[in-house]
Amino acid sequence: MKIALKYAPFVAAVTAAALALSACSSSSNPLETTSNPAAGGGTSVAGSDTAGSATGAASSDADGSTGAGSASGSSGAGAAGGPIIVGSADFTENVIIAEIYAAALKAKGIDATTKPRLGSREVYIPALKDGSINLVPEYTGTALQYFDKKATASDPETTFADLKKALPANLTILDKAPAEDKDSLTVTKATADKEGLKTIEDLKGKSQNMVLGGPEEWKTRMTGVPGFQKYYGLTFKSFEVTDAGGPITVKALTTGIIQAGNIFTTDAAIAKNNLVALEDTKGMFGAQNVVPLIAKSAVTPQVTDALNAVSAKLTTEDLVTLNDKVANQHLDPATVAQDWVSEKGLG
Repeated sequence: MKIALKYAPFVAAVTAAALALSACSSSSNPLETTSNPAAGGGTSVAGSDTAGSATGAASSDADGSTGAGSASGSSGAGAAGGPIIVGSADFTENVIIAEIYAAALKAKGIDATTKPRLGSREVYIPALKDGSINLVPEYTGTALQYFDKKATASDPETTFADLKKALPANLTILDKAPAEDKDSLTVTKATADKEGLKTIEDLKGKSQNMVLGGPEEWKTRMTGVPGFQKYYGLTFKSFEVTDAGGPITVKALTTGIIQAGNIFTTDAAIAKNNLVALEDTKGMFGAQNVVPLIAKSAVTPQVTDALNAVSAKLTTEDLVTLNDKVANQHLDPATVAQDWVSEKGLG
């Protein structure tokens, strides 16, 4: 608790800023929870990770909409040929992609609306199953881990195929995009230069003197502390709960509260803050292609064509640019999404 007390004023200020700027901050993909918690309890630098929260109360979406946080209350939407409700996880990039899906569907004459920032998979997967929403942007690797805890696939094609097989009977995925957004272990350039760090492997013999920061879920997920121990043999001095790759993690890195943290590879904050994402030479973070996860009851040829056209055009570079427009230029996600759809000739 010493670090939490020592940095209490900092935490309060940064947390308040994060809440105020939640609409324009990039945060974590909500991954599944696995077993084998990591050693080192770690105190909380910030409050709970919004992307990983599974609480169910409806919440006001910082991007200007109201997202139903509960998975209950199916309205029957999504029957074949009917309206499509596109949900999203509670982080900016996922909101943008959901708006892209909706804009592309509407361009083809399909009635589509969005319910952004529902929360983690523990919220939006049940919502997909009960019909509260019909479609959500997913990431192949972490979705596979959620539906199949024993999955080991790491290459894009095997991960995609295994995910399709692992889904419940009433859900399916359409074409995956080239675009990927992965976890990364990120340090400041000063730390990278001082310690000679280019890859995660380079932390061997050094990590025990470093404080690691990330979302609460990193304590137990194989894309977090247990994975660093298993794949790289790394043990950190302690683990501090920050946020899910958002402004609190960035601030903790740049002010030295933590020396390594979870920032996502499409986050414009990496370049903006002169950070270095260490290369994952063991493939611990796996393939994370963006893919539409959809209720089978909502699938029609028109819906499939519209969403597959989006996947064919969406690149990792696009995600970086789109995130920058919302996170740093403070543009509206729906407007940014509509512009992208128009620029790509999809509507």
